[in-house]
Amino acid sequence: MKNLSWRLIVIAAVIVAAVIYVIPTFQPGVWPHKKINLGLDLQGGMHLVLEVDADKAVENTIERMGQELRQMLKKERIRTLGVERVETVKLTVKVAGEDDIRRFDELLDEEFRDLRIADRTVRENVLEIVLDLPDEETDHIRKLAVGQALETIRNRIDQFGVSEPDIRIQGERRILIQLPGIKDTQRAKELIGKTALLEFKLLDEEHDVDAALNGNIPASSEILYETKEDPSTRRVQKIPFLVKKRTSLTGAYLTDARVQIDSQYNEPYVSITFDKKGARLFERITAENVKKRLAIVLDDNVYSAPVIQEKIAGGEARITGNFTTEEARDLAIVLRAGALPAPVQILEERTVGPSLGSDSIRMGLLSMCMGGILVVLFMAVYYKGSGVVADFALMLNILLIAGGLAGFGATLTLPGIAGIILTIGMAVDANVLIFERIREEMNLGKTPRAAVDAGYDRATLTILDANVTTLIAALVLFQFGTGPVKGFAVTLSLGVVASLFTALVLARAIFDYFLISRKVRTISI
Repeated sequence: MKNLSWRLIVIAAVIVAAVIYVIPTFQPGVWPHKKINLGLDLQGGMHLVLEVDADKAVENTIERMGQELRQMLKKERIRTLGVERVETVKLTVKVAGEDDIRRFDELLDEEFRDLRIADRTVRENVLEIVLDLPDEETDHIRKLAVGQALETIRNRIDQFGVSEPDIRIQGERRILIQLPGIKDTQRAKELIGKTALLEFKLLDEEHDVDAALNGNIPASSEILYETKEDPSTRRVQKIPFLVKKRTSLTGAYLTDARVQIDSQYNEPYVSITFDKKGARLFERITAENVKKRLAIVLDDNVYSAPVIQEKIAGGEARITGNFTTEEARDLAIVLRAGALPAPVQILEERTVGPSLGSDSIRMGLLSMCMGGILVVLFMAVYYKGSGVVADFALMLNILLIAGGLAGFGATLTLPGIAGIILTIGMAVDANVLIFERIREEMNLGKTPRAAVDAGYDRATLTILDANVTTLIAALVLFQFGTGPVKGFAVTLSLGVVASLFTALVLARAIFDYFLISRKVRTISI
């Protein structure tokens, strides 16, 4: 009796917990718990296929190594006739003088071993050398760019607040994204596709902007624009800036980006914080360029170009640009998540409407109800009173699956509904094995209580073997499957665990209650 009491308490606790987790799905706001998440195929949403421009990542790597080479040559005082990037992924360097050529070769061997010598000629004591990356390193950079793009996009979407997104690599350079429940698709696309390369560049105040607009652009400078929109007329104005190509500081040193409200103008801005190294670089840049203008550039767009009034210590700065609160929040998200290592292009875009999801849910629930009714009728007719016990366990089995989906924050998909329908049939399978064993024991002349004990003892091991192997297969599907396969595996796993609990614990407790507490002398089976 004491053992039975404890089992009844555990059963009641499990049922109450399942009810608590299920209620918000049907009555939102009643309990502080999330409701069951619906997948893209049920509630609608957004389907995107992106392609990562991995070749751009190789170009960026070559450009960065070219800047490092220029700095090292300047530091070692090796005179060169030029360091230029050619054919997008190659560097050409010209060095004059035997002593400078020798020192350049030593520098190349010590500091730039990753660069491959594609061509080398010496004419009239002038070395012209072409450098590039080995094929293996190029392939590694491309693969790494796709992986980094995947993680960056996942971080952005997580901060955007999408429940249960499906993000995975498809092929070599493509990324598949499914965002259930997304309504503002344009904002989502802008958030996902923004490169978010933050750069701080000094303005070229030595040359005239108008002359540069007419084609007279200095070799070390470029023209970038700041876009402003008049809130009253909605007209867009582009303001040109002549900025130096060399980047003084990048967003790679950022540790945080948050939306703040300017107390003076009551407008939102983005406050950014650098790490220790970035703070030192920012302090040095501002100290060396007091009274000069520093442009804050994001994806080749100038957000602002303030005048440096004094040295800025502490590693903090702000980005202003007449933002709305939503624009400032999205900018903070992409800065926190980091820049994409290469641009991405949207190859495929589909919006799944909620009507498709409603039809799928309705047909899925209809099939589940029809299957459940047939199983319930069969068990009640064939096993009589014991079949009613199995039917009660079946109803609770479905409740436990729903509670598990809500409790673990899993997503219910259309294949997941198929998994629940499959579980309905599997849920009574264990009871069938037990009931047949009990019948055999009663035919041998045992008492009802002895028959129930023997039936459960002999059938339990078989039930565990069958369900554990199914659970292992479901877990493998969940681990290595994607999309619909994973949705099916989730409900199948929950269904197996729930059916084991209802068959071996719940149904057994009901039999023990009637045979021990109520001292029933016969079993309807």
